[in-house]
Amino acid sequence: PVCPPRASSSRRVSGPSSRVLSSHQAGTATGARGFGASSIATRSSRWTRLRDGRSDKNGRRSLSVCTASLAFGFADAVGFFADPSPGLLPAACANTLVFVAGIKTLLKGLTWPGVLNAWFLGTAACAAFGLGGYVLVCLYFVLGSAVTKLRLEQKQREGIAEARGGRRGVGSVWGSGVAGFVCALLALSGTAPVAQELWRLGFVASFCSKLSDTTASEVGKAYGKTTYMSTPPFKPVKRGTEGAVSLEGTLAGIGASVVFASAAACLRQVDFRGALVCAFAAFVATTAESWLGAAIQGRAGFEWLDNDVVNGVQIVLAAAIAVAVGGAVGA
Repeated sequence: PVCPPRASSSRRVSGPSSRVLSSHQAGTATGARGFGASSIATRSSRWTRLRDGRSDKNGRRSLSVCTASLAFGFADAVGFFADPSPGLLPAACANTLVFVAGIKTLLKGLTWPGVLNAWFLGTAACAAFGLGGYVLVCLYFVLGSAVTKLRLEQKQREGIAEARGGRRGVGSVWGSGVAGFVCALLALSGTAPVAQELWRLGFVASFCSKLSDTTASEVGKAYGKTTYMSTPPFKPVKRGTEGAVSLEGTLAGIGASVVFASAAACLRQVDFRGALVCAFAAFVATTAESWLGAAIQGRAGFEWLDNDVVNGVQIVLAAAIAVAVGGAVGA
């Protein structure tokens, strides 16, 4: 039998140069793509056309439908991995799959509340900055957790180890990621008077700075031979003192920021100039964090200024420096 013609899925968009758009293009034109809706609508339309089609003479309609469905799914997956800003819905789905598959690994470095809060951070990073931004958050988690475990038993004996065997809680998650989270939300909103690429630069710089700080602190506590206060008169102090620095820790922190900025460049989150800006912002912010810790953290009247708050100030400063300098030099 002859199939009756079906109504076109296209619709007309009014304007000075009126033209006919496909359903996928129309979804993109109306802004649906930002949340992954157009991809879903297009796939649904294709599936409907296949479902309503007639069997071929060999009765292989089911095989054809399955093959086509797999092809559409593969194309969508490729599109997601290649998209520099896939949107909230695809990012939330992908991030949930990663968290479910890697929950045992996550719980080695985070408490359960920390895991739940980290999900929001990972989703925002992936939605705004794509797979590359998401990989950077994962890289920070892996490297930060690894350096925290350096000579852990020695640091526990000296009373300078992180609590819970190095497992980070809610405060540590946001003390490490609040600046990156805000940069991601501002990039997604598209309303702030700053280009998305500058928010990406601020995002990278915030994690670059935090990894530098974590590495400097943990290496200094594990291997530092002589530790000094970071403010005049630079008196020698015990390892683990707030605001103290060591040569070993400082060099390790600088190395960590260079490695992270280089990884960001390899993942095409920043270019070479942007990587230099991130490393510079990380050094300035980490130095400022040491001064802040040495000068007022824990002093009378500043009891609220705990380590997580100081870390939050540090990464916000790093992101702000990167956005400002990046905008000035065109990074």
